[in-house]
Amino acid sequence: MVHPAADYASMAVLGHHGGLTALDDLEDLLDADPEGEYGEVVHRFLDEVPEALGIIEGDKLVPAGWNKDPMTREVGVRLVFSALVDADHLDTGAHQRGLSGPQVAPPADMVALADRFEQRRLARIAARNPGVVVPSRTDQLRAQVYEATMAAADRAPGIFRLAAPTGLGKTFAQGIFGLRHAARWGKSRVIVAVPFTTVTEQNAATYRDLLDTDDDPVVLEHHSSVRFDAEDDAQTPTQATRNDRWTRLAAENWDAPFVVTTNVQLFESLFGRKPSQIRKVHRLANSVLILDEVQALPPHLLLPMLSALRTLVEQFGTTVLLTSATQPEFQSLSVWKYGTDGGPLVIDEIIEDPQSLFERARRVTYDLRLTTRMAWPEVAHELAGKKQVLTIVNSIADARTLYQLLTGADIDTFHLSKRLAPAHRRAVLDRVITQLSAQLPAVVVATTLVEAGVDVSFPEVWRALGPADSIQQAGGRANRNGEIAEGGRVVVFDPVDGKRPREYEAACGLTSIHFGQGAAELDDQRVLARYYTELYAQLQLDHRPTNRRYWNAGQTIQHYRQKLDYRSVADGPLIDPGRGGKRNRKKAFRMIDDDSVPVVVPDEAHQPAIDAMVAQLSSGTVISAGTLRELQPWIVELPRIIAARTDVRAQITPVVGDLGVWHGSYDWDAQTCRGVGIDEGDFDSVL
Repeated sequence: MVHPAADYASMAVLGHHGGLTALDDLEDLLDADPEGEYGEVVHRFLDEVPEALGIIEGDKLVPAGWNKDPMTREVGVRLVFSALVDADHLDTGAHQRGLSGPQVAPPADMVALADRFEQRRLARIAARNPGVVVPSRTDQLRAQVYEATMAAADRAPGIFRLAAPTGLGKTFAQGIFGLRHAARWGKSRVIVAVPFTTVTEQNAATYRDLLDTDDDPVVLEHHSSVRFDAEDDAQTPTQATRNDRWTRLAAENWDAPFVVTTNVQLFESLFGRKPSQIRKVHRLANSVLILDEVQALPPHLLLPMLSALRTLVEQFGTTVLLTSATQPEFQSLSVWKYGTDGGPLVIDEIIEDPQSLFERARRVTYDLRLTTRMAWPEVAHELAGKKQVLTIVNSIADARTLYQLLTGADIDTFHLSKRLAPAHRRAVLDRVITQLSAQLPAVVVATTLVEAGVDVSFPEVWRALGPADSIQQAGGRANRNGEIAEGGRVVVFDPVDGKRPREYEAACGLTSIHFGQGAAELDDQRVLARYYTELYAQLQLDHRPTNRRYWNAGQTIQHYRQKLDYRSVADGPLIDPGRGGKRNRKKAFRMIDDDSVPVVVPDEAHQPAIDAMVAQLSSGTVISAGTLRELQPWIVELPRIIAARTDVRAQITPVVGDLGVWHGSYDWDAQTCRGVGIDEGDFDSVL
């Protein structure tokens, strides 16, 4: 038998091809040796690698600290497994291409990158405000946030928090923090994770402008809708540019100085078990990890996410920065409540007095209409009298209903939801921004995909009742740059027939109590902290019943992490152990509960190219990963439960994998940028 200290480290070797499983599986394998072959294998191995004897007989395979804390052990095995899988892929790729060694990026010069970032940022500000001697009040506040963040970057690594109102330049501030902190403390890379793909694309474009050069790509954009296949390695130099090849190779293992990704990609990699998922995870060690719009992390998974982040900071040299205008009270949860010395966990606040900053930065007033509920025709009637207004609702069905009411009233209205393809959503945003700038009418009905990080500024925003943090994020789309001296306006209404996710119910009730008519301002940081603390208590995130069957997902995942049961973490625990292999997916680590099917939708202007790519994918004559990336702007994700319906399935032609072509109706007018995309009619799922 292998020394006990080596058992769990050996899991990396066991899962090398198929993925991490469980410590029990390793012990069963080591105990099963009916033919006595294990000893013979060890002798043959030592003949080839005699220096391994000291490891097998000693206690050197893992650091001593790993045996003291089960969560350190769990994360440590993941990092070892990640490094092993990545090294194997790099060696194999080098051999296949006839190279003398693996392709690994040289260490980045973070000092030079930070200087480049700052010089280009100043040039952008000067170009945006030519001839301006006295900066606007909003620009002055942005400068204060930026300077405070630069100063904080010199402080010792740990957990940092940037609480700042929307529109005060957090994208710039968090970028310079990451680069300067990496330069000061020898961190290998900066990783920025955001909640939505739209924000990923927007932030990546900004950072590329500030950091990339023609012959030196720095910023890697990697989100969950981009998938890379092993056969991409077959590309010849004539099939892919140097930058294309760099992007593909770097995305597989995040071997880049500055990475922009999504929360889904980050955490499903961190808590996954397959080699393709975990290959990049070791890059989190000794990095600066920035969680943008951190309030968007799903509450039911907060315990394992916060636990893993803390372990990365305390044991593996990671610095974590949390940025948001609505900072969650993570310290109220058990995994972040106490530090290693028994006192409160230390979180370094970048803005010492955030409440004062929020009061000075107020650009909107809130009108909370929560005493009476409104029917959709009432809402449409009020909106019809507006020239420029953004309305954010809680479901695609509600967005479609309100949009159609306004379209029927012959209002210059636009729709934004995930039933429109990404290219068409981008076209809508571009058209809306143009009309806002030209003071032309623009009435927009959208789902929550626009309320965080999307750079638009309306004089007025309407928001269906939702969580307090969502309402404040929506308010960040009103008077964003302080261009309206008297301030913007945010109307919060409770629609009679409105649909919202079940997980919103507790948050909506607490929002009405803490921030309703005559209560606190939505940006009151003390009240917001109480709101989050009570929300987590109502959701029973830390509640652990005696019967394990009734534990929530977070508690269940934490239990199996301690047992080094990676399969139960990623796939869910066995429903009936010993009697079957079916697993409870509801207790697995899954960032996206809804299982979706991608379908390619039509676009008249690009149809020949779309048809050609689909035909090549169907015939298997092209490298699929590259083509899927090119097709992404015209792919809409349909809930699998809907795609499986007989009437819907008949309108989808399979292409490759679960990708299909949509032949049903698709409501889109490229000339006017209007339409709702795929219209499910009576379909009432909340998405």
